[in-house]
Amino acid sequence: MEPYTTAEIFPHIRIVMGTVVGLGITRLLMTFANMVQHPDRRDRSVLHLLWMGSILLELVLFWWWELALFRLDTWNFGIVIFIIFYAVTLFMMAALLCPDIISEYKGYGDFFLKRRHWFFGLLATTFVLDTLDTFIKGGPHMARFDASYFMQVPIGIVLCIIAWRSTNQRVHLFVVGVHIVYQFFLIGRFFYVTQ
Repeated sequence: MEPYTTAEIFPHIRIVMGTVVGLGITRLLMTFANMVQHPDRRDRSVLHLLWMGSILLELVLFWWWELALFRLDTWNFGIVIFIIFYAVTLFMMAALLCPDIISEYKGYGDFFLKRRHWFFGLLATTFVLDTLDTFIKGGPHMARFDASYFMQVPIGIVLCIIAWRSTNQRVHLFVVGVHIVYQFFLIGRFFYVTQ
């Protein structure tokens, strides 16, 4: 059996990956829509809304980053499983922010703080997965980035550990603020289309 070409494999992987990413985006948007449909509920939290926006952006950024996989010359089942696992990790973060039932908590902020260990464990994992994803894409892809990109891993993991341990609202607002600012920095610094 001859190996498949990138042109044959990538669209197939992109469909599976896009489905998982789409489920995460759908979950977040349905929760936003529910909040709009029921404006009198007092269970909202600025912290929770900021993380929802940040993870929505993270899902879109992941989908965009993965366009670089089209340039990958060598594929194997391990890479396929890795990409799907990365997408599932992001979906799980979206699902953690959008519970089916919130009535047993004081609101979304209370839910988030009580489930923060799972959330920040997954977020820390995404920093590691992102670095592995960059290495998989190879030298030319990695050459696009400077230290500001690779510093996200140690800084991100330290912030996740701090947020994991803390229930202080200000600490959490600081962490989500840093995460959002860094996302926009990445967009401005590295997301451009070349001719």
